Amino acid sequence: MRKSFIALAAAAAVGLGSLFGGFTIQTEASTKVESLKEKKNQVHNQRSSVQTNINKADQQIGNLQNKQADVEKEIERIGLAIVSTNRKITEKTNKINDTKVEIQKLQADIVVIKERIKKRNEMLKDRARNYQENGGMVNYLDVLMGSQSFNDFVDRANAVATIMEADQDILKQAEADKAELEQKQKKVENDLANLQSMLSELTSMKLKLNGQVAEQKKLMATLQTKEHEVSEQKMALQEENDLLAAQEVAIQQAIKLEQQRAAQRAAELERQRKEAARRAAAAAAAAQNSGGNSSSQPSEPSYEAPTSSGDWIKPTIGRVSSGFGSRWGEFHYGVDFANSGSNVPIFAAADGVVIRSYLSSSYGNCIFIAHSINGEVYTTVYAHMRVRLVQGGAVSKGQQIGIMGSTGESTGQHLHFELHHGSWNQAKSNAVNPAAYIPM
Repeated sequence: MRKSFIALAAAAAVGLGSLFGGFTIQTEASTKVESLKEKKNQVHNQRSSVQTNINKADQQIGNLQNKQADVEKEIERIGLAIVSTNRKITEKTNKINDTKVEIQKLQADIVVIKERIKKRNEMLKDRARNYQENGGMVNYLDVLMGSQSFNDFVDRANAVATIMEADQDILKQAEADKAELEQKQKKVENDLANLQSMLSELTSMKLKLNGQVAEQKKLMATLQTKEHEVSEQKMALQEENDLLAAQEVAIQQAIKLEQQRAAQRAAELERQRKEAARRAAAAAAAAQNSGGNSSSQPSEPSYEAPTSSGDWIKPTIGRVSSGFGSRWGEFHYGVDFANSGSNVPIFAAADGVVIRSYLSSSYGNCIFIAHSINGEVYTTVYAHMRVRLVQGGAVSKGQQIGIMGSTGESTGQHLHFELHHGSWNQAKSNAVNPAAYIPM
C-alpha cells in the first residue's frame, strides 16, 4: 500500500512539474518572442532611416546631374563664342595682311611721288637759277619786246603766260602730292592701328573664353566626381537596406521558429508527463499485485532534455591568421581563419536564418545569417568563400554552408568571419569580438 501511495505521489509530482515546466516554457518563449519583435522594430526603423538617406542621395544625384547639364550648356555657349571669336580673329588678321600689302603699295607710290617732287624741285631750281643768271623777269620783257609784229607779240605773250602758269602748276602739284602722301600715310597707319587693337582685344577675349571653358570643365569634373561619390554611397546604402530587409524577414522567421520550438518543447513535456503517469500507474499496479512485498524494485530511468555544449561553434577548420582589432592602420572587424587545404568546409556557427547569400565586390562570395539566441539577435558574416552552398532559409549549427576560398578583396585562402550583436550595418557599429563567443 505504501508503494502505491509513493507511485501515485511520484506521478502527481511529474504532472505538476510538467505543468509548471510548460508554463515556464511559455513564459520564456513569450519573452524571447517579444525581444525578437523589439529587434525587428529596431531593424525596421533602421531601414526607414537608410531609405531616407537613399532618397536624399537620389535627390542629391538629381541636383548634381542638373548642374552638369547647366555646365554643359555653358560650355556649349562659350564654345560658340570661341568659334565666333576665331572667325573674327581670322577676318581681322586677313585685313591686317591686306592693309600691310596696301602699305607696301603706298610705300612704292610714295617713292614715285618723292621722285616726282624731287624732279620738280630740281626743275624749279634750274629755272630760278636761270632767272638769276639772265635777269629773271627782264628776259620775259626782252622776249615780248623782240616781237616782229603784233601777232608775234601776242604769241610771245601767250607763251610767257603759259610758262609762268606751268611753274605755278608745278608748285601746286607738288603741294598736292605732298598733302596726298601725308593723308594716305595717316589713313593707313590709323587703319593698321585700329586693326591691331581689335586683334589684340579679340585675342584677349579668346584667352578669357578659353579660361572660362577650363573653369567649366574643372567644375564639370568636380560635379562628376561628387556624383560618383554619392552614387557609391547610395549603392552602399542600398546594400545595407537590402540586408536590413532580409534581416527583418529573417527575424520574423526566427519568431516563428521560436514559437514552433516552444510548442515542440511543450508537446515534449506533455508527452513525458503522460509517459511518466503511465509508468507510475503501471508501477502502482505491479505493487498492488505483489501483495505488499517489500523487496526493492528496479528504479525507472530519468528523462532529461538534451543539452548543448554551447550556442556557438567554430565556423571552419583552420588557424587564426588575423584577429579582431587594429590591423595595417585600419580596424579589422572580424577574425580570419586560414587553411591552405582543398575543399575546406565552412559551417554555420549557430542555428539561424540566412539573410543573404551573394557575390560582393569586397566580401567576395559571402553569406549573412541572423541568429536568435536567448532572445538576443546576432548576425554572422562568412566572406571570401569559393563556393556558397545555401541561398536562404533556416540553417542549423554545424551545417555546412560553403567552402573556403579567396574571392573579393582577399590575398589568400581564408575565411573572414564577423559577429554582430544585433543587425549588420555599413558602419559595423554592432561588431563584437568573435573570440568572446566562439571557441577558437
